Amino acid sequence: MNLHLIPIETQTQIEQLARLAKSIWEQHFTPIIGDEQVDYMLTHFQSAEAIRQQIRDGALYFVAHTEQGQQSYMAVIPSVEKGKAMLSKLYVEHSARGTGIGKALLTHAEKVTRDLRLNALWLTVNRFNDDTIAWYKRQGFSVVDEQKKDIGNGFFMDDLIMEKTV
Repeated sequence: MNLHLIPIETQTQIEQLARLAKSIWEQHFTPIIGDEQVDYMLTHFQSAEAIRQQIRDGALYFVAHTEQGQQSYMAVIPSVEKGKAMLSKLYVEHSARGTGIGKALLTHAEKVTRDLRLNALWLTVNRFNDDTIAWYKRQGFSVVDEQKKDIGNGFFMDDLIMEKTV
């Protein structure tokens, strides 16, 4: 597999990323949290406008390009004050799972974290997303906490917090 990780910087890239996010989220998260919450989260956290603002606020977005096109993306949010970076997003299309794309994105997130002289990478994952939790554990992450966060409109993110020293 020929894989290229491309930083997201332009408006065109942001719009393409938002379309990819919509495809992945509708496919993967609808069975876990339902159509209504997926639509809400796409609008507020994965839309072109939301991604653009996250980048302005310091998030580093990357999309993975392969021979099959764009199939995955991630975002890392550095926190120098905490000495950690948040793996805010790491999403892979169903058809591309098991190909090593997710591992390549994670390896890049770890490199970005080390390059910024931060010592840990952390993330949140829906507590009912069993396959993803198991994958992160295989990558060296441990559950360090849990949270139930009100995200508005009567929706909650019911997550585990996982962390890995890098």
